[in-house]
Amino acid sequence: MNDQVTLLSQNNSLKKIHLIGICGTAMGSVAGMLKDQGYDVSGSDERVYPPMSTFLQDKGIRILNGYQPSNLDHKPDLIVVGNAISRGNPELEHALDQRLTYMSLPETLKHFFLRSTHNLVVTGTHGKTTTTSLLSWLFEDARLQPSFMIGGIPLNFDQGCKKQAGNYWILEGDEYDTAFFDKRSKFIHYLPELVIINNIEFDHADIYANVEEIKVSFCRLVQIVPRNGMIVLNADDPNSIDVTRKSHSQLLEVGFTENAAIRITDLSTSSEGSSFTLLGQRFTVPLYGRHNVHNTAMTIVAAHNYQIPLAQIQASLPRFKGIKRRMELRGEKRGITVVDDFGHHPTALAETIAAFRQRYPQRRLWAIFEPRSNTTRRAIFQHELPAALSLADGVFISAIARAEQLDPNDRLNVDQVVTDIKKSGRLAWHEKDADAIIEKLLPQLEKGDVVAVFSNGGFDGLIDKLLARL
Repeated sequence: MNDQVTLLSQNNSLKKIHLIGICGTAMGSVAGMLKDQGYDVSGSDERVYPPMSTFLQDKGIRILNGYQPSNLDHKPDLIVVGNAISRGNPELEHALDQRLTYMSLPETLKHFFLRSTHNLVVTGTHGKTTTTSLLSWLFEDARLQPSFMIGGIPLNFDQGCKKQAGNYWILEGDEYDTAFFDKRSKFIHYLPELVIINNIEFDHADIYANVEEIKVSFCRLVQIVPRNGMIVLNADDPNSIDVTRKSHSQLLEVGFTENAAIRITDLSTSSEGSSFTLLGQRFTVPLYGRHNVHNTAMTIVAAHNYQIPLAQIQASLPRFKGIKRRMELRGEKRGITVVDDFGHHPTALAETIAAFRQRYPQRRLWAIFEPRSNTTRRAIFQHELPAALSLADGVFISAIARAEQLDPNDRLNVDQVVTDIKKSGRLAWHEKDADAIIEKLLPQLEKGDVVAVFSNGGFDGLIDKLLARL
């Protein structure tokens, strides 16, 4: 398949590229980059709406609403198949019937953009988006003009994917599978010369049976880092250490443990964020939580490896603005603070709630959680979720998203989660949807309360509705 694309490119006959599922964040961004490279780009999707639809239209990219064989009547030279597209999609089926040339999005990135650059790949169960955003900012502020692909919107850039003039690509490396025809992890395609491994835990229960299967994917990633490359890993995480035991490249272990080659010490918090000592220097970053300090330390080590001076890094960190939907302040009304977070794994929930405690000390904290990811909809974290959510003062849990797709015996028992939270002495409710949660929550809110909303989706506009009612 790649040979076909290479041949087309060499013969200058690769002109028309069509993306199935073009309105995904990464798909749309790559479509825009391909358009900038001079290709005739089109795409289709069944969810065509702003801001991505506007972005694509402004680029002059034709968007077709819905999936159908006629979308390929213009005979594209290459089809890029999005990760969300599966067999049975009529447009995909037509492409297969006609033996058209296709590839995945990660392959497209590798073929068109990554072969001639130095690539830094950020991986791990938690913290990828924050770490990738912060690392990209350190390179940008050092005037290295990095290209980047991030699974969120960093506020220093206002877009998650951008090609720039520098020689570096900084990519968020997802361990999820690549496409319907390629079940390897996406990060396998990114030609990494530096890899950051933040942590490894069980997640993505729809494609992995256990954490050992996830570790196999990380072992494969470690094996493709060249001998002159580097892996920056979490010295506090046994799984991260395990997968790097057979590495052929240099390892730099970063963490709080005394055994870490590069140790984080003297952690403190203030109104300015978190401060800590690393590499003999004091750093302050406007983020909270031990996990975010660890994320920051990993970026400092990686950036310094590329000769960015520590003094420059010290100056850049306080100017980091954060990421949309990562502990993002959404509004303050009547003395009540509403914040938004993408958290959907028990470890991430626990770490983020602890970080909110640091950011808003002595204030009552409400956690509102939507079981929406492919893992938290299942009973896999039946005991871990109550333990994490009980760190808040009060908890609301909505109905499971797309519950009808799961066998009842496999579903998370939300009522049991609520019961277990109550046993810990905390307030807890299970309500069917966003509107029901708001109705129950509003009479209980007091001045000074903090409401933290956790979901990896839109949660039926809960935050906007809550702020409007406040």
